[in-house]
Amino acid sequence: MLTQIKFGTSGWRAVMAEEFTFANVERAVGGIARYVASQKRKGARVIVGRDPRFLGETFCSLAADVLAAQGITPLVVADPAPTPALAYAVITNQADGVINFTASHNPPEYNGIKFSTPDGCPALPEVTKKIESQIAAGDTSATSDMVIPLPVEKNSLDPKSAYLKRLAEIIDLNAIKKSGIKIAFDPMWGAARGYSDEMLRSAGIPVATVHDYRDVLFGGHAPEPDDHLLEDLRKKMRETGAHIGIATDGDADRFGIVDSDGTFLQPNYVIALLFDYLVQSRGWKNGVAKSVATTNMINALAEHYGVELHETPVGFKYIGELIMQDKIAIGGEESAGLSIRHHVPEKDGLLVGLLCCEAVACRGKSLGEQLKAISNQVGSFFPQRENFRLTPEVKTKFTEKLKSDPRDFCGHAVSKVVRTDGLKLLFDDGSWVCYRLSGTEPVVRVYSEARSEKGLEKLSIAARSWIFD
Repeated sequence: MLTQIKFGTSGWRAVMAEEFTFANVERAVGGIARYVASQKRKGARVIVGRDPRFLGETFCSLAADVLAAQGITPLVVADPAPTPALAYAVITNQADGVINFTASHNPPEYNGIKFSTPDGCPALPEVTKKIESQIAAGDTSATSDMVIPLPVEKNSLDPKSAYLKRLAEIIDLNAIKKSGIKIAFDPMWGAARGYSDEMLRSAGIPVATVHDYRDVLFGGHAPEPDDHLLEDLRKKMRETGAHIGIATDGDADRFGIVDSDGTFLQPNYVIALLFDYLVQSRGWKNGVAKSVATTNMINALAEHYGVELHETPVGFKYIGELIMQDKIAIGGEESAGLSIRHHVPEKDGLLVGLLCCEAVACRGKSLGEQLKAISNQVGSFFPQRENFRLTPEVKTKFTEKLKSDPRDFCGHAVSKVVRTDGLKLLFDDGSWVCYRLSGTEPVVRVYSEARSEKGLEKLSIAARSWIFD
C-alpha cells in the first residue's frame, strides 16, 4: 500500500527509510512537477535546494532528474542553503518554485520536502492540495496514459552572494562595527554555516562560532535553537566576552537568541523587541502581524504605537501573504518565525539574529534591558507553550469539547472566544489560553499567557485540568 503524502504547514516530513524513501520522494517531486507544469506549460524552472541532512545531495539529484524528465529546468543548489536564501532566490531569479529538502528543526532521522511558490511564500493550502492530487493522479495513471514532455538540461544556482547582499542592505553593519560588540554564532551544524558569520567578518565585526561543521546527526539531537540546546553557545560567549549569542536551526528559518548574561530570550519576547526597535529605528508603522498563539505584548505595543494589528492562524504562510501586500512592518510566531517588510515572505532566522545585534549596538543596551523598558511602557506578559499527549478516548472527548463555546473556564469568566485557529479563550484580566490539536500525533498544544508569573502558574494548572477533567 502506498504511503499517503500530506503537506502540512511546513511541507511533508517523515522518517528516512520508513516513509521518506527514494520511491516516495520520486512520487512527491513528480506531483510537484505536474502541478508546476499545469501552471506553466513551457519554460518552467524550479530551484532544488537542501539543508545538510543525510543523503540531501542524492535527493536533490533525484528531484532534478524527475523535473528534467517532465520538461522543467531544475536549478540545483550544490551546497546546503538557508530556506530564506532559497526564498529570495526564487523571487530574484523569477523561477517557478522551490523544492527544498529539509526537515527544519526535526530530529536527524527525519527529512522532508518544502515547496515554495514563485513569490517566495511557503505553499498555501490551496496549492498543497493540488500537489497532493497530482501525487495521487501519478499513483493511479499508467505511464502510457501520460504525456511525457521532452527532457531538458539541468542547471546550477548559487543563492549565497545575492542573499547576503540583501541582508547587508537591511542590517546596519557599520553601526554594529562602530559599537565594538562581540558576537557568538551557533548554526547548529545547519544550513546557515558560512552565512551570518562570513557576512559579519567581512564587515570587520568579531564573531566566534560553534558547531561550524557538517554533522548529519546534529550532535545527536534536533537542530533546534532552544534554551536547553544552547549551552555550547553560552560557553563560547563566556570565552570571548560576547555581548549577544545568535543561533539558527537546521534550515536557518528559525532563531534562538541568548543575552549577554546567558539568558535565553523566548521568541515571543524577541518579536516584541524587534517590533519596538523597527518602529523606533525605521519609523515603520504600516502594521504588525502575529499568530493567534503569540504573546499579547505585540497587541499592547501595537496599541501604544497606533499600529494596525493582524492576528493570523498558525503557519507563517499567512504572515508571508501580509508581507507581500506590504500591510505589515514585521510579523512573527511564537515558534521562532519572523520576517519584515521589503524582505522575503518566509521565516528568516539569520535576519532575526542580525537585527538583534543591530538593536544591541544602536541602543547600547542588552536585550534584557530593552525588554524591561518595553515592559515599563506596556506592562509585563508571561507566555508559555505546553504539549500534552492524549489517549484515544481522551482525544475523542476533548475534540468534542473544543467545539463548545465555554462561558466559564475553571472558575474564570470567558470574555471572548476566538476560533482563528483552534480554540482561544480570553479573560477579563488580560490572560488567555489557546488549544490546538496536532494534525500528525495524538497531542494537544496549549498556549497560555498571564500578566504575572503567579497568574501563569494558576492558568497552566487550569488549562491542563480543562483537558483531562
